[in-house]
Amino acid sequence: LPCPIPCSLTQPVTPELLVSPSSQDGDLGSECPEDRGNWTGRLDFLLSCIGYCVGLGNVWRFPYRAYTNGGGAFLVPYFIMLAICGIPIFFMELSLGQFSSLGPLAVWKISPLFKGVGMGTILIVSLVAIYYNMIIAYVLFYLFASLTSDLPWQHCGNWWNTDLCLDHHVIKAGNTTFPVNITNTVSPSEEYWSRYVLHIQGSSGIGDPGRIRWNLCLCLLLSWTIVYLCILKGVKSSGKVVYFTATFPYLILVMLLVRGVTLEGAWKGIQFYLTPQFDHLLSSKVWIEAALQIFYSLGVGFGGLLTFASYNTFHQNIYRDTFIVTLGNAITSILAGF
Repeated sequence: LPCPIPCSLTQPVTPELLVSPSSQDGDLGSECPEDRGNWTGRLDFLLSCIGYCVGLGNVWRFPYRAYTNGGGAFLVPYFIMLAICGIPIFFMELSLGQFSSLGPLAVWKISPLFKGVGMGTILIVSLVAIYYNMIIAYVLFYLFASLTSDLPWQHCGNWWNTDLCLDHHVIKAGNTTFPVNITNTVSPSEEYWSRYVLHIQGSSGIGDPGRIRWNLCLCLLLSWTIVYLCILKGVKSSGKVVYFTATFPYLILVMLLVRGVTLEGAWKGIQFYLTPQFDHLLSSKVWIEAALQIFYSLGVGFGGLLTFASYNTFHQNIYRDTFIVTLGNAITSILAGF
């Protein structure tokens, strides 16, 4: 190459640029901007990709899609879509980022026709960050609320509970009476979420947002602060944070797996989850859901993978990394269903 990759910031990447000699090859420093920096280790990049891909899409979305689309049979279209769509697109994004050492906006200088793709990516990521940080705020809210010996969503009798609240733990002990029409009852945890956390009774509808929930606002502020601190020094700081954020969820997942399979009736749920219903494969909806799950879980098209790869060294083995991340992501999704 006539110039190190960061020089692409100064001019569009064209075939002529890649093959033609340059009169300034002897003085690269005069044309090239300051180096953007790189990951301090190869494991930083790999864990960043794993932490980026493995998330709510694996724990919440995949088990539900599997349950509703044929159980074990859903794995057939899932792995087919992973092979023909997920892995190639994942590899393409990493290749673009690593080759150009540019972010999702500047990388499309390689083809000005697609410049709008980068702008659209930034817009979508901005919108996703807004609601995803709200989910983190809910998690922080429950984390702080759980720092008590008596969990507030375990029983009825609180000021936010209604007459429809029904404590199932008390019913199993046979120590209470309950309404004849038990189908209209609500669990304490559901009322805690809707009436205490969201305070939904204070709003008449979507056009009436109600009062500001200051405790939620503080949790949201804390979530944004955590994100800011994690990326404060770019890949230097985020590359270290992922050693915890990408590995700790697996520890929690293993703990939940052990707890789940030891619960009463767990085997029935596992059978329902894994028993294949091959007649579902004749429905196009199942194949569409499998493709959507792949795209959502891997996070392709959001620019994150491209950005991560742009901090790699030019000869990083992203072919190997692609298979490690995509297959690890699939295995995580399957284990989350237990």
